[in-house]
Amino acid sequence: MLFINPRSGGGKAERTRLDEVARERGMRPVVLKPGDDLSALVERAVAAGADALGMAGGDGSLAVVASAARAHALPFVCVPAGTRNHFARDLGVPPDDLIGALEAFTDPLERRIDLGDVNGRLFLNNVSLGIYGAAVQQASYRNAKLRTLFETAAAVLGPSAELPAVRLVDELGVTHLDPAVVLVSNNPYALDRPPKQGGRPALDSGRLGVLVLYRPGDVRHGPAHGWAARALRVDAAEPVAAGVDGEALRLAPPLHFTVQPGALRVRIARRHARSQGGDAQQLPS
Repeated sequence: MLFINPRSGGGKAERTRLDEVARERGMRPVVLKPGDDLSALVERAVAAGADALGMAGGDGSLAVVASAARAHALPFVCVPAGTRNHFARDLGVPPDDLIGALEAFTDPLERRIDLGDVNGRLFLNNVSLGIYGAAVQQASYRNAKLRTLFETAAAVLGPSAELPAVRLVDELGVTHLDPAVVLVSNNPYALDRPPKQGGRPALDSGRLGVLVLYRPGDVRHGPAHGWAARALRVDAAEPVAAGVDGEALRLAPPLHFTVQPGALRVRIARRHARSQGGDAQQLPS
């Protein structure tokens, strides 16, 4: 089953006739309509006997389908039909090759990757708290197609910003109070790379990445600190605005972050996997 959001990425799926091509290749496409409940549609597909679940859409939609695939021990296919295609890039799927990505159903290689978890909600990419989390809730963010995660954070940092009071402890036992941004990712980012190139060298390290940014002029800890962890707790006095794989939520404290090593079966096209190298398992066509 391939679920398609025709509005994602400015209509990329519609322009490539993705549903028609998928049907011609033996898949069962489901094109989402306004008001559809994606989670309910996926559960219905599983009950009807789907043996693989794919999503062509943004990272938030990908996370919904991936969570269902995890729950039912089914393989997951990512088709990069979103705007940023954050997860596809880190997985090694070319962000503009929607049609080629369909080969993950017909000529696949499979690997297992980690999933992040915050208070029982799974995430593929990251959870951002603080200024960036609040920015995701603004309508203008959806139209800022060229802003990357870190560019957005940098653009909104300022000494006069009002921030929720949050507290967390790093890998050295140092307590961090009232940072401007807390970014918790499913596997650490390589912070020396431009974000647009895809920031995570691995998706199967069994670690969370944690990045803490401070407002300019805050001399308590320096401008930023990053580390890797198997788990993290964030305390706050009130619910915290968050972006969970780009979706705006409010999370009730305390926030418990964990990683589920190798929790998700992911299939990608054989030729995409070959171009990336790695240890994916070859499957029969």
